[in-house]
Amino acid sequence: MGLLRLCRVAGWAALTGAYLLGPRQGRYATLNPGDQRWGPLPGHNLAIATLGGMILWLGWFGFNAGSTMAADPAAISRIILTTNIAAAAGAVGAAITSWVVFSRPDLSMIINGVLAGLVSITAGCAFVSAGSAVAIGIVGGIIAVFAANLFNGLKIDDPVGALPVHLVGGIWGTLAVGLFSVGPGVNPWHVEGAGPALGVLLGGSPEQLWIQLAGIGIVSGFAVVTTFFAWSLIDLLFGLRVSAKAEQDGLDLSEHGIEAYPEFQQR
Repeated sequence: MGLLRLCRVAGWAALTGAYLLGPRQGRYATLNPGDQRWGPLPGHNLAIATLGGMILWLGWFGFNAGSTMAADPAAISRIILTTNIAAAAGAVGAAITSWVVFSRPDLSMIINGVLAGLVSITAGCAFVSAGSAVAIGIVGGIIAVFAANLFNGLKIDDPVGALPVHLVGGIWGTLAVGLFSVGPGVNPWHVEGAGPALGVLLGGSPEQLWIQLAGIGIVSGFAVVTTFFAWSLIDLLFGLRVSAKAEQDGLDLSEHGIEAYPEFQQR
């Protein structure tokens, strides 16, 4: 649970896909001659984006607590507590970081901070204390902001922030097990010796941390190779991108024949 659930194959799949697909038209066009900034393509409805984030937050309780595969009130309560704390801490970490970096608390970053906190806690949700959940969530929210800037600097277009949340947050969450685990004495299955070893920051040996690092390397390598092959095969057989005109018109119209926002459609 602590190793494979959060290495986030999906994050690596998103990275290889975004790399092969390339950025959207105009995503990294300079605003002025000599200006190295890029032109943003903001989402159309932050209220709906916020609602989506809240729905994910709620659904994560079933995702994490349901992984016990048993109706164990003590274990489920512990997991829901650490999950909720980490999500809230991720929001706080992202809000403060975006305020410092961008001189404003960016709502889109805060939403991704919540999700980064949720991703970060998933591997260790059954094996860490509430205090550790705060630290894990805050760090997840902070690195999500900086990771978004990093991928933009590399001109890897990620419209929904999947890479900062699922890839970077997943790596951090996997490592966090080796740092914050309370040891095998406290686990949701009440099995002697079950669960990861005591975390390094709680006085344990680095053995569990090395296990987590090895897992990151193995799973990440497998994910990159296999998804790169899968994306390349799809590109060869069907193509990954729509035409330039279809992209300009919008996929609602070009793919589905429906204008989601007809008042903005240029005719």
